[in-house]
Parts: sequence; C-alpha cells; structure tokens
Amino acid sequence: QVQLVESGGAMVQAGGSLRLSCTVYGRTFPNYAMGWFRQAPGKEREFVATIDNSGFALYGSSVKGRFTMSRDNANSMVSLHMSTLKPEDSAIYFCALSNYPTTQTTGEMYAYWGQGTQVTVSS
Repeated sequence: QVQLVESGGAMVQAGGSLRLSCTVYGRTFPNYAMGWFRQAPGKEREFVATIDNSGFALYGSSVKGRFTMSRDNANSMVSLHMSTLKPEDSAIYFCALSNYPTTQTTGEMYAYWGQGTQVTVSS
C-alpha cells in the first residue's frame, strides 16, 4: 500500500521560512515525479512545485524564487523549503506522487496524495 506522510507545517510570521517534508512508503520512489500542491479555504487547489526523477524542479509562478523543492531518493523523501513567506502562502500543503518520471503541474497526473499539513503565515 502506497502512503505519503507529510510533516513540518506550522504557524510562522511573514518573512519567515519553513521546511516541509514528505516521505513515501510502499513505492519504488526514485522512478517517479513528486509534487507539492496547496489549497486555501474557499480556493481551488494550486500547483506549487514538482520534481522529476532526476531532480529537475519546476515551480508555480506565485512561489518561484522563494520556494525550493528537493528529493532524497535514498530516504524516499521530498522536501519543500519555503522562504520569504507571505500571508497568502497560508494553506494546507499536500505532497503527491505521480505515475510518471517527468515533472507534472496538474493534480490529475498524480496517483497518490498525502493527508496534508497546515501552513499559516501571520502578518
């Protein structure tokens, strides 16, 4: 059974930094792309970042230059380092595992999802 477990969500002040982690269980991790998405109350799910099986990453326009996604294949883990956080970054953040090796920016291309972790940025 494939399981994704996120951690690291917290409340931080604007301008601060936070690191989210996601560990994958039950799947041959290095072969597949991973992604981070977020959803704020009353808003649609938003693409944040994706990383392919080689470590190449793409970012959503609202986080580019502030967020960095990385992967640790040895530990079946991805991380999202978030800096210069803004109140509008507040949301539940979900990691997702794709069935494809290349970067994927739409949620429909992901087969497995974590339970989400809350990030709240206060002004």
